[in-house]
Amino acid sequence: MVKNAETIEKVMPKFLKFIGDLKLVAHNADFDIGFLKYNAENLGYKMDNEYIDSLQLSRQLYPEFKKHKLGVLAEKFGIKVENAHRALDDVKTLVKVFKKLLEKYDEQPKLRGKKKEEKKELYKTLPSYHAIILVKNLKGLRNLYELISISHLNYFYKKPRILTSVLERHKEGLILGSACEQGELYRAIVAGKSEEEIEKIASRYDYLEIQPLGNNKFMLKNGTVADEEGLKDINRKIINLGDKLGKKVVATCDAHFMDPEDEIYRRILMAGQGYEDSDEQAPLYLRTTEEMLKEFEYLGNKKAYEVVVTNTNYISNLCEEISPISPEKCPPVLENAEQEIQETCINKAKELYGDPLPEIVQNRLKKELDSIIKNGFSTLYIIAERLVKKSNEDGYLVGSRGSVGSSFVANMLGITEVNSLPPHYRCPKCKYSDFKDYGIKNGVDLPDKNCPNCGTKLIKDGMDIPFETFLGFKGDKEPDIDLNFSGEYQSKIHKYAEVIFGKGKTFKAGTVGTIADKTAFGFVKNYYEDRGIHVTNAEISRLVQGCTGVKRTTRTTSWWNYSCTTWKRNIRVYSSTASSR
Repeated sequence: MVKNAETIEKVMPKFLKFIGDLKLVAHNADFDIGFLKYNAENLGYKMDNEYIDSLQLSRQLYPEFKKHKLGVLAEKFGIKVENAHRALDDVKTLVKVFKKLLEKYDEQPKLRGKKKEEKKELYKTLPSYHAIILVKNLKGLRNLYELISISHLNYFYKKPRILTSVLERHKEGLILGSACEQGELYRAIVAGKSEEEIEKIASRYDYLEIQPLGNNKFMLKNGTVADEEGLKDINRKIINLGDKLGKKVVATCDAHFMDPEDEIYRRILMAGQGYEDSDEQAPLYLRTTEEMLKEFEYLGNKKAYEVVVTNTNYISNLCEEISPISPEKCPPVLENAEQEIQETCINKAKELYGDPLPEIVQNRLKKELDSIIKNGFSTLYIIAERLVKKSNEDGYLVGSRGSVGSSFVANMLGITEVNSLPPHYRCPKCKYSDFKDYGIKNGVDLPDKNCPNCGTKLIKDGMDIPFETFLGFKGDKEPDIDLNFSGEYQSKIHKYAEVIFGKGKTFKAGTVGTIADKTAFGFVKNYYEDRGIHVTNAEISRLVQGCTGVKRTTRTTSWWNYSCTTWKRNIRVYSSTASSR
């Protein structure tokens, strides 16, 4: 249909004359308007029409919708779509959808004057961008951890987000980079925003990034940029911005794997997770310094060396050598924890076994308490005791699991119901106890028996588990107390942890997502079967190693000790350059 149509050089001036200074409406407008502005400027025209993005409007008016594609909105509004993705048909659909959005907008005047609590959710409707945050010193590390917590607790919507305003409040000790083509600066340039707005965006970052052309070649396929020269022009524009604003421009790899051939692992993993474009992998491998200089030779030797070597080392030298996790144990401290653990355990033991305590009970308590207190583990035991006690008081049972069952102190504190003493009888009334060896390994298997003193039916107890199972032969092994709280009660017990230590002094630790060998085997097998390719089990096993194990590199390693890519941990390294090694 467009084979013999007029070229853009002739069409663009006609289009600009047609729209004049009217406001424009488009769905996902940044893409469409950006494409028009980019081509208009290339032909020497100016296009600065105001525009309305129906996609963003829909997100604000219907935050409950999971998707806001034009076709999805048409279906929800009962609008019949004759032919999707045809120019005039899409325009007709957009007109109808936009009218529905305006009607909804008129019905809700409060959207134009939201209450404070309603504004809180507006972050869900705002566009999100990538950014690189580097830690400069320990203060920065503290701020980064705080930003991560805030993004997960307060601004999680499909993925954790950081508001610009929040980032500014916690920016001390951090270095902010403008990131890849998903970054705010790059998107603004592609969208054809004004020089003033682009400079305002760039000024927020400490350094600006450019990347190899191969990283962004997908933009040629989807028509965002006409050719490779267009990609080079964007990088040149970023460099000019850096020179104008006094910002360092850094050439980065956006490395997701080590070597070029490793892309097969990412391809398989993405296919297994349902990505339709998994076979269209960008060359996101860690390039050497020489390779990076080659990538940017179109800038000239001097400028290429500056962005690849000089500036990356400059940014690198701003960062102190620190560990993301303190080498010190830094356990939490509760006042009088040592005294509390002793008193609670001894009182509970006397409640069960009488006063004075049987020698076997006394010795076991002393052995464990001496070890726990000497090694500074009292607070950890008390934390667990308080959490379990709180849950039980609120009517929710707690399940303890693992080797903590071998600790008699944990049993006396109510952390676990497992009594690790040798099998024995005890009387709940007169506190008589019998620790004779009846040749039975587990107390619950002892025959029923009545108390010889008062005739009360004796309680059968004791699992005979040595304390060493929990804290080792020297009693100095780090305690690992695993507690299973009720699903519906977990949020409340998390809040109670803040009551124990104070608000802002607790955090919820995440776990590292992994891919099991069997799952990875299925990913590999399905990947090749879907493409009609036969592979042997031996070849599948080799690829599974790449997806779940450690892939060592034969290329030059970096000063970051970047010696392996562990896909089992689904690690994505967003910004690393060969030249900053």
